[in-house]
Amino acid sequence: MTLRQVVRNANVFDSAAGQLRPHSTIVIEGARIATVTSEPIEVDDATVIDAGGRVVLPGLIDAHVHVVAASHDLVKLAMQPPSLVSAESSRIMRDMLMRGFTTVRDAAGADFGLQEAVERGLFEGPRLFVAGFPISQTGGHADMRPKGVRSREMFCACAGLGLIGAIADGVGEVRRAVREQVRNGANQIKIMAGGGISSPTDPLEGTQFSLDELRAACEEADAANLYTMAHAYSPRAVTRAVQAGVRSIEHGNLIDEATARVMKAHGAYLVPTLSTYVALADEGQRLGWSPSMLEKLDAVKTKGIEAVRIARAEGVPVVFGTDLLGHMHDRQSGEFDLRLAAMSPVEALQSATIVAARLMRLEGQIGQLVKGAWADLLVVEGDPATDLKMLAEPMTGVRLVMQGGRTVRSSLPA
Repeated sequence: MTLRQVVRNANVFDSAAGQLRPHSTIVIEGARIATVTSEPIEVDDATVIDAGGRVVLPGLIDAHVHVVAASHDLVKLAMQPPSLVSAESSRIMRDMLMRGFTTVRDAAGADFGLQEAVERGLFEGPRLFVAGFPISQTGGHADMRPKGVRSREMFCACAGLGLIGAIADGVGEVRRAVREQVRNGANQIKIMAGGGISSPTDPLEGTQFSLDELRAACEEADAANLYTMAHAYSPRAVTRAVQAGVRSIEHGNLIDEATARVMKAHGAYLVPTLSTYVALADEGQRLGWSPSMLEKLDAVKTKGIEAVRIARAEGVPVVFGTDLLGHMHDRQSGEFDLRLAAMSPVEALQSATIVAARLMRLEGQIGQLVKGAWADLLVVEGDPATDLKMLAEPMTGVRLVMQGGRTVRSSLPA
């Protein structure tokens, strides 16, 4: 028998319209939403949840996480036994769910095993969409080999959990690398299209992969009905990636107006990750980051919010992402506060709901409280149209978390 639940006395957030629908009722059948209505409705044989006039939001979406990143030391992480990485990942995912993130897009590292563990209920965590290994050129952002290491098989013993890249050079190798991620159940393909902060040898503003290689990656992803996400910072790297067919740009701190117009013309999304720069600025030196890495961090940490302003002004959709590592995952909810310097509370909330769902091609499934969507919802204190403090402090501000019709936690009155 399918479990029926009713959420009454709810001010429902319509994420597509960016408006609250007062005096609403949500009817849930099993794991899905059956009805959302402001009309009086009687439902037999249902468990009733009284929202008490509080706002009900769709479950949140973080579109750039690394659930296996239990440490900031990515090389050391790659050498850990996969059983230990999985155990640490289970804790990270559980904490994300408790904050109200019912779906996350993993930006490389997690595999189909973690995804299935969540689906089976072995691990408690967000609905997980995986990229598998990130694809990097030799010397690219996910080529973590120290200088002097010649073998491409340095991490061949790694069991597939971690952030070390699949190194591919030339169109043929890139196609093969993408096909390998597809074979192993990737939901999206992650490529490194420009330099990065945490990698030891690549210049931040450089470009990576030839245009033919970038196009090959996008073509292979499209052939499998997937899409490509690209790590890139500089205007040149972002422009090349988008022109090659990349759907989402990760980070993008250094974009300018001309780049944003190219993104808009190609229908690309921007996924800023502001919280990771704040965290690393606070802790990078203590964590042993090299002077060159800290120099690169300094070049981008103040630019992220300006990139959000530029993207919004040019009509580029902006999506919620965090990109945190190790103990810094605890800062995930703080991303909302950081975005308010360039977005209204409603826009920031949409970036973590409907806009993220559109990026992931899951509109009507997640990020919305509509008939047929997964019954992922949060009951929160306060008015998110004016203030997102309840999301920035979720353990007190979020009173109920439901995922797929199952109440994960609740502090609502009985």
